[in-house]
Amino acid sequence: MLSRPFRLVVLAGLAGALLTPAAQADVAIAAAPDLGPNVRIFTPQTPASTIQQQVNSTFSQQERNQFGQQRMAFLFTPGSYNVNVNVGYYTQVLGLGLSPDNTNITGSVHAEADWMGGNATLNFWRGAENLAVAPNGGNDRWAVSQAAPYRRMHLKGNLALDDGGWSSGGFISDSRIDGQIRSGSQQQWYTRDSQIGSWAGSNWNMVFTGVAGSPGNTFPNPPYTVVANTPVVRDKPFLYVDGAGNWNVFVPALRTNARGTTWQNGAPAGQSLPISQFFIVKPGTTAAAINSALAAGQNLLVTPGVYHLNQTINITRANTVVLGLGLATFVPDNGITALSVSDVDGVKIAGVLVDAGPANSQTLVQVGPNGSSANHSANPTSLSDLFVRVGGAGVGKATNSVVINSGNVILDHAWIWRADHGSGVGWTTNTADVGLQVNGNNVTAYGLFVEHYQRYQTLWNGNGGRTYFYQNEMPYDPPNQGAWMNGSTRGYAAYKVGANVTSHEAWGLGSYCNFSTNRSVVADRAFEVPANAGVRFHSLVTVSLGGAGTIARVINNTGDTANGSHTVSKVTTFP
Repeated sequence: MLSRPFRLVVLAGLAGALLTPAAQADVAIAAAPDLGPNVRIFTPQTPASTIQQQVNSTFSQQERNQFGQQRMAFLFTPGSYNVNVNVGYYTQVLGLGLSPDNTNITGSVHAEADWMGGNATLNFWRGAENLAVAPNGGNDRWAVSQAAPYRRMHLKGNLALDDGGWSSGGFISDSRIDGQIRSGSQQQWYTRDSQIGSWAGSNWNMVFTGVAGSPGNTFPNPPYTVVANTPVVRDKPFLYVDGAGNWNVFVPALRTNARGTTWQNGAPAGQSLPISQFFIVKPGTTAAAINSALAAGQNLLVTPGVYHLNQTINITRANTVVLGLGLATFVPDNGITALSVSDVDGVKIAGVLVDAGPANSQTLVQVGPNGSSANHSANPTSLSDLFVRVGGAGVGKATNSVVINSGNVILDHAWIWRADHGSGVGWTTNTADVGLQVNGNNVTAYGLFVEHYQRYQTLWNGNGGRTYFYQNEMPYDPPNQGAWMNGSTRGYAAYKVGANVTSHEAWGLGSYCNFSTNRSVVADRAFEVPANAGVRFHSLVTVSLGGAGTIARVINNTGDTANGSHTVSKVTTFP
């Protein structure tokens, strides 16, 4: 059910009136499923002042709440609204139409960095999705860094991606921006399967796949890497309300050689699943109840909250959907794995944050058991907006954060992060060896961000792998060179392709060092790959941030040194 104040607002707006079809839909929405205490559902009949008060109150709480426990999702049913939504931490703003153009906001849906004096490098963990926005004055702002997706949006104006200070994003997909995107200070950005009026700005690594209106492929100057089509992708599932007031989750179809949005020619291709097929996870739900629902064949809709797990969530059924709202967060207790997926077809996991607990987990998220070998090319598993954190909100430990053993998995936007600031942070405190390990064949990653791990950031052992956009920072905190050695090699590569791999290709990769604890630390190379014709890299950059430390070579023994006297080095192609 809707929370009582919002249900009364809807019904009061309809009382005494001859119900139009839209009003009939609003009455049906008043019987919405119980989405827990951290969801607010608005209809066009909700007074604009009520909506504005709610979003302002949440933003006031969440603007600086970087590692807090609060979570929130604002859901706007189809119709028109006048509202300005400033999106803070752990807040997601979503339209409930089948198309973004079903839910129209006049005003703004924006992210600002006022709290940091314009510096957006800490604007993480938030999202805007499935809305059409006509911005005030023709301009909106999405000044963010990692884990802040802008998906299925139609912005009827221009979009700024910074707020005057530094910024380190970011991700746009399945969106139409009628005007110009201005990247400003953004260090890097990835845009997938969208339509844009134009793009202005660059720093180190701007990557586009399947984007109509993108700039030309001009890396290294300016550093635009452009791939005309996205080879194989499945967009993120999303919640929507149909014309009869029924609640559903839409699962977009697999696309090959994609370009432009899924919705540009009308209704997107895919499958609608009624909400009755979903177990709704709300604060207080136990891991046992979740596993029981999965075993009974249900999907999961995980409402905003922080969920401590005393047993692994086991996903064993093909085509299971796990959809999180409002940065829903899983914390594995007692060193367990948080999420485990069997080697089956078509699982979709989207919109969840996994936060390591204080007892070391060997693995936080595992897709497929060791030795998985099935071919899932016709119906791959997809991981969308998957965020993992080790430390920051408190002590966290994990040997491996994400391990992909199944083949053909699609990783569509991930930030896998060992915390460099916050609570429970230190070289011997939030210990974490490897961010992403890929053992399956033919795995594809889009918009991959992996940072600060103590050994390899990404270790790719499977054949046929592809990465489109990679952003990395090496660990800030090696106390000295001796503490960060890989045998006789100084440091660990940010992206390591296993010695037995014979086919791998990647586009638009950046790795940066900021050895702030000890500026004399050196990484011998950022990218380490076997030397054979089937392993190819395009558009690579290394940066010594503020000259704090050295990356001696870009890839293998190729590329200039990045250090205090030469901070940025680029390689266009390798070999």
